[in-house]
Amino acid sequence: MEEKKYDVAIIGAGPAGYVAAIKLASLGKSVACIEKRKELGGTCLNVGCIPSKALLDSSEHYEWIRKNAAEHGIAASASVDLLKMMQRKEGIVQGLNQGIVALFKRHKIDHVNALGSFLSPHTIALDNEAKGQIFAKNVIIATGSLPIELPFLPFDEKMIVSSTGALSLQEIPKRLVVIGAGAIGLELASVYQRLGSKVTIIEMLDAIAPGMDQSVSHGLLAALQTQGLTFHLSSKVLRGSKSEGEVSLIFEKEGNEEKIVADVVLVSVGRIPNTKSLNLEKAQVTTSKRGLIEVDANFKTSSPHIFAIGDVIDGPMLAHKASQEGEVVAELIAGKTATLNYMAIPSVVYTHPEAASVGMTEEEVKAAGIKAKVGISHFKNNGRARCSGDIQGFVKIVADAGNNRVLGMHILSKNASLLIAEGVLAIEKKAVCQDLANVPSAHPSLSEVVKEAAATCH
Repeated sequence: MEEKKYDVAIIGAGPAGYVAAIKLASLGKSVACIEKRKELGGTCLNVGCIPSKALLDSSEHYEWIRKNAAEHGIAASASVDLLKMMQRKEGIVQGLNQGIVALFKRHKIDHVNALGSFLSPHTIALDNEAKGQIFAKNVIIATGSLPIELPFLPFDEKMIVSSTGALSLQEIPKRLVVIGAGAIGLELASVYQRLGSKVTIIEMLDAIAPGMDQSVSHGLLAALQTQGLTFHLSSKVLRGSKSEGEVSLIFEKEGNEEKIVADVVLVSVGRIPNTKSLNLEKAQVTTSKRGLIEVDANFKTSSPHIFAIGDVIDGPMLAHKASQEGEVVAELIAGKTATLNYMAIPSVVYTHPEAASVGMTEEEVKAAGIKAKVGISHFKNNGRARCSGDIQGFVKIVADAGNNRVLGMHILSKNASLLIAEGVLAIEKKAVCQDLANVPSAHPSLSEVVKEAAATCH
């Protein structure tokens, strides 16, 4: 049986794996990147972050024409060609795929299109030995995650869909029910609500966008309700059934059972690490009760030459978090020093308005026993926001009252995903509020609101 040898073998070519591969190759290591999909880029590029943002962008254009064009003195009408919208999405995905392929070729990284599983701590079988095997001095596990399936609502990706199926619907459903009000559920709910679906979201918790600062969560809820989305919070789906082209759900709310009927149900209740096919026991790699691979501060597993990064380890399941871990673990394998500040990892919900957060929420600061100082500035007072017609939202900065150091930034607004970068840099560089308040902002620009929030915080 053919056995190829490498300095590093990476299982998974998503944002964790392909970034680690490129970095390692640039540091002089021979690298094989094993991926069961024909395409590189993992869930994020193929059936996650990128296609969802393409549909969000297209649907937002459509909604803007219908609701805002006349106000700008533009006479226009619009209709939806869902097939063309999906084709545009696929074209974006394919273009980015080709970009990664080109990077692999440039860095002489071997892309192995196969399902990889361990035969031993250093040896990886390819498709159960049918395609040979790989021996590697070091191995990185970066196999990502899978959507959680409710036992009484198995995915058929037509009527009961995961995020994957929701990104490729052939028709706009008249009635869409989304189970789960996290980022994925809210974003896809927004897409189809804009395109004409009657959307209802059922969430177990008493708030949407869990993990966000409460003020951002509450503000986003109000904005989405104004747009026409219906929410059932503190509600739990108990059972469901399919019949005659529709899905019936029974959910519990305030102690009572209620029924709702939908054409399509999107189940978006979280994700689980994708490790079942790896044969981790043969690699002597241990996992937690939650199925996450256990690693130390340097991403080493219980087998010290095997590393794990991305969604298979503890922490938020975010593509950019995974990519940063890929960069760091590559440096460590190459014998360099590298660290990652998890407090400086932002999270974003790409609705309209967007919700973005980095660092600690006000609630977390207080729970940690730190006296908090808060600065808030609203976009309704900003000239650029007024000109664009997007005046919803605010910037909130949470600081340590003792030394004025920025501990968190939370934004609800159009382009919050761009503005949050100032908060990331502030936390990474241990800035104080005065540092942000003293930096000049272009006028008129949305970034002035960050400056003003900082000014009210010191």
